[in-house]
Amino acid sequence: MSVNVMLTAMAQSFLSMRRRLRELTVTPAQYALAAYVALGAFTLIVLSGAAVRLTGSGLGCPRWPRCYGKVYPPLNTHALIEFSNRMVTIPVTIAALLAFALAFRRRPYRRDLKWTAALLPLGVLAQAVLGGLTVRGALDYGWVMAHFALSMLVLAAAVALAWRASHEPGARPRASDRMLVLAARTTTALGALTIFAGTAATAAGPHAGGSPGQRINRLDIDGKGTMDFVIHRHGEIALAFGLAALGVWWLARRSASADSLVRRAATATCALIALQGIVGLDQYKTHLPTELVWVHVSLASLTWVSVLWTACAAGRLQPRVVGLGESPEPEKTAFSAYSPEIRA
Repeated sequence: MSVNVMLTAMAQSFLSMRRRLRELTVTPAQYALAAYVALGAFTLIVLSGAAVRLTGSGLGCPRWPRCYGKVYPPLNTHALIEFSNRMVTIPVTIAALLAFALAFRRRPYRRDLKWTAALLPLGVLAQAVLGGLTVRGALDYGWVMAHFALSMLVLAAAVALAWRASHEPGARPRASDRMLVLAARTTTALGALTIFAGTAATAAGPHAGGSPGQRINRLDIDGKGTMDFVIHRHGEIALAFGLAALGVWWLARRSASADSLVRRAATATCALIALQGIVGLDQYKTHLPTELVWVHVSLASLTWVSVLWTACAAGRLQPRVVGLGESPEPEKTAFSAYSPEIRA
């Protein structure tokens, strides 16, 4: 086959693919599924990143983006673990790009989904750059804390997209209890602070991310007592977070305008925080074994997703004024039937 024939065939294939993409129509339910896949992918990469740190493989590939000057790792345990985490970025990137691209083909088209989905590929890019700086910075605790904090921000964007994609903006605003909304948002802020304090505790603890013998700059504000000091402050903030979540659960139970979704989300958040507390106490008493620390980090990520979902389910800050004899209209989901006026 000549070169011209090959180029012609490739051009025709490209045009055919472009035409199919233009004709592609994504239903709200299909797009919601894509958003949930992206949320799962971003949660997965947080867990794999924690595994790299806790196995001492953070500098398994001391250069970025190559590994010891090659595009593939050597047959070394730490290098393979660290490089595998980099490879997890590929399906995460695909999920993020698909969520963004499909937002243009969703019918009915929604501008808010497009802009929210755009945060995902941007987050992947920012994570890749910050990850490279973390490796080049020899896992300095400041870079590591920033890297995990950015992961939580991108995860928040993924939660926002999944929520928006699975709930249609109805003709009426969502009716919610003002106190419940404020409590849910305050609890979210406390959750973010708890996670930040947790990253500080890890930064001062024994799991620096490097293998034995590698010198890693650790958080040191009180000499040898730094770890105990930070862990106790983390525990105090976590206690306030748990009490706030319990308050949200109580308000959701007593509020007449709160639907079953916010009640279930608040219950899940309380259960995860309770489990997180048990694991946290156990790992402290057993001197921070690697397996329990990984479970603790995993539960922290799931708790973050849950508290964000609770805040979304609580609704808007300004409740709708309901007239006499009129009841709030439930918010439509991406999986429900659509009225003629909102069809594409």
